[in-house]
Amino acid sequence: MGYREKWMETEGTTFPGKTYTEVVLEPAFNEAKAHLLSPMMAINKAHLIMLERQELITHEQAETIAQAIRALDLEALKQASYTGQFEDLFFQVEHQLLEHAGDIAGNLHLARSRNDMGIAIYRMVLREKLIVTLSSALQLNEQLLLFAKEHQDTLMIGYTHTQQAQPTTLAHYFMAVVDSLNRDIRRMIAAYKNCNRSSMGAAALTTSGFAVSREQMMELLAFDELIDNSYDAIGGADYLGEVATAIQLAAINLGRVVQDMLLWCTQEFGALKVAAPYVQISSIMPQKRNPVSFEHMRALLSSCVGNTNTVLSMIHNTPFGDIVDTEDDMQPYAWRSLAIMDKMYRLFAAVIGTMDVNKEMLRERTQGSFATVTELADTLVRVDGLSFRKAHHIVSDVVKHSLAQGLAANEITLSIVNESARQHIGRVTSLTEQTLREALDPVHFVEIRSLPGGPSPKEISRMIEVRMKDHSGFASWLGQAEGSIQAAMKHLDQVITEWSGC
Repeated sequence: MGYREKWMETEGTTFPGKTYTEVVLEPAFNEAKAHLLSPMMAINKAHLIMLERQELITHEQAETIAQAIRALDLEALKQASYTGQFEDLFFQVEHQLLEHAGDIAGNLHLARSRNDMGIAIYRMVLREKLIVTLSSALQLNEQLLLFAKEHQDTLMIGYTHTQQAQPTTLAHYFMAVVDSLNRDIRRMIAAYKNCNRSSMGAAALTTSGFAVSREQMMELLAFDELIDNSYDAIGGADYLGEVATAIQLAAINLGRVVQDMLLWCTQEFGALKVAAPYVQISSIMPQKRNPVSFEHMRALLSSCVGNTNTVLSMIHNTPFGDIVDTEDDMQPYAWRSLAIMDKMYRLFAAVIGTMDVNKEMLRERTQGSFATVTELADTLVRVDGLSFRKAHHIVSDVVKHSLAQGLAANEITLSIVNESARQHIGRVTSLTEQTLREALDPVHFVEIRSLPGGPSPKEISRMIEVRMKDHSGFASWLGQAEGSIQAAMKHLDQVITEWSGC
């Protein structure tokens, strides 16, 4: 027996081959029954309703097919194992419809293809998963706003290049996180809108000679728009790329914040204490409180980025047309990335909502930090009319001199400042003890930085109020999108139930 005969003996002589079943068809079937069955049935219902309204089938035929749809045991399908009797879930469902309704059920596939149907199914699954992820993003957004409101007066040092830079507040930092999250939310909403477009009626590639209504299918399935060009409806995959890119940025953005949180939880930094439900102890070191919730977030967000990279890589260099690369093998990576972001948003909200902040330590650290001395230079410009660069040189020497003497910033004396001034401008400054202390006070530093976007409590309050309105707008949009889908699915069920006589 030659090697070819040996292979055929093992793999079989008819479709599907043993290894092809194991590697491709069975995993795809399992994903399909878990994720694709519900939208597949919604499309069957919508297509039946449209065919009857367009008088492409009689009402009596529609009633017979509706009865067959109602007779399907969807729970049994969800529990079914792949046998190879049918290529995929679509053909298994079609076979059962034919068993229930006879040959007339074959007209349910009139003027449609697995191509336009498959794309519509994938888009429906993605929009549902986007809604779930967006809902969790809004939950986190609300928690961050509440946290920022609580910490408008919580002083802290802001860092650039990982070094102490200038005084700010914890609210200022977290409002920046809010704005980053808001951009992620807007990108996901934009991805949703481009995803929520109907391919139905494109058929295999070129539409159909039957007078189907693409517009009816769009409305019945709660799509917002048509994909106008039928070739684009089948070949375009950028809706997937847009979702993947939006989620990838969201994971990267949240991961950067998680990295900060882990640093701030260290004893050396000492700013945050994660609540007991989100820490683990050491098996050997009794003193340990490991903030593993943040560690898991960091790792899982990286895996999310990996899944989205897989989506983009699998789309890359595929032909612009119907191709399996963008279908069964690739779609689950997009689903997994959305599922991870949903979980990470919810977990981050829970950890932030329950953790303690060491306000007093942050204040003391800020008061002793040289992060305040930008304002000392600014004050020299105001009271002595110096150029900022000259004032910068004076203050730079003040810092070097103070560090050499082991002084903290709030221990800088007027004599140290004036000595540096003599070296640079040949005279003492016009500073008084009061203006010096004020210039080095981090509370004063924050309060006078009240330009739009600054850390002053008044400006933070304004930003919170504006972002709360943005949040309400996002929530309203999400409610409308979710409500539109629910209403459409309810309408499909009502019509099919009525036609089936149940």
